[in-house]
Amino acid sequence: MAEEMKNQNPESCNHDCGSCGSAGSCSGNPADLLAETNSFNDIKKVIGVVSGKGGVGKSLVTSLMAVNMKRLGYKVGIMDADITGPSIPKAFGITEKAAASELGIFPCRSSTDIETMSVNNLLEDDTDPVVWRGPVIGGAVKQFWTDVLWGELDYLFVDMPPGTGDVALTVFQSLPVDGIIVVTSPQDLVSMIVTKAVKMAGMLDVPVLGLVENMSYLTCPDCGKKINVFGESKLEEVAKEQGLDILGRLPIDPKLAELCDEGRIEHFEGELLLDAVEKVKNL
Repeated sequence: MAEEMKNQNPESCNHDCGSCGSAGSCSGNPADLLAETNSFNDIKKVIGVVSGKGGVGKSLVTSLMAVNMKRLGYKVGIMDADITGPSIPKAFGITEKAAASELGIFPCRSSTDIETMSVNNLLEDDTDPVVWRGPVIGGAVKQFWTDVLWGELDYLFVDMPPGTGDVALTVFQSLPVDGIIVVTSPQDLVSMIVTKAVKMAGMLDVPVLGLVENMSYLTCPDCGKKINVFGESKLEEVAKEQGLDILGRLPIDPKLAELCDEGRIEHFEGELLLDAVEKVKNL
């Protein structure tokens, strides 16, 4: 079966990878699937933030990376590709709805001028669920690339949904992704989850920049000792197995959670994810 997938005749391909069992392993030319962004856009680098499972902090890492890059003077945007669980507007305190013209859709801007686009910027009510099938969700994400008037950006960060399904395929094959950051947590199942994400990236020729561990530890407010709430981290072991760099460890920090809940993530203090920032800058 695997051999059949690898040798599938590209002439029979309808370019609908979301419904194809050979997606990511056929012999077709990946460059043929890239979608052109809006003609008004000039986006220099596209960085995906991914994980093999939900709830590990992709949106937090995406937000912190965008804020860090903005503080360094770069022009930054965030594409919230997690259509069924959008978090970016909440973290940045964006409640306005996106406007559009015959030229395309205008992104919503944060208080520090970070451009964002999320399905919640299009819904009448932020709490309305998005009950769409996979191909429709993938199509919406693709439109965030083709129809949104991002303008000139140094970096566009893509906050991915968890897993290796339709949306991940759409992003990896339709957007010129320059690299991905894999977000994980210090639990025993991390090795399997990270490996799945890394293998998918390899199948689709997407560079993996490295790993970020969220919820890595808790700092005791009384003595300052670091407490491994989820046990000893397996990050070094996993990074060595996959030949990847460790780009940062984020603590369990109630202040960060509070800033996200209040829509004030741009006000975070401290030096977080500096290694990840340097990795992205050196692309």
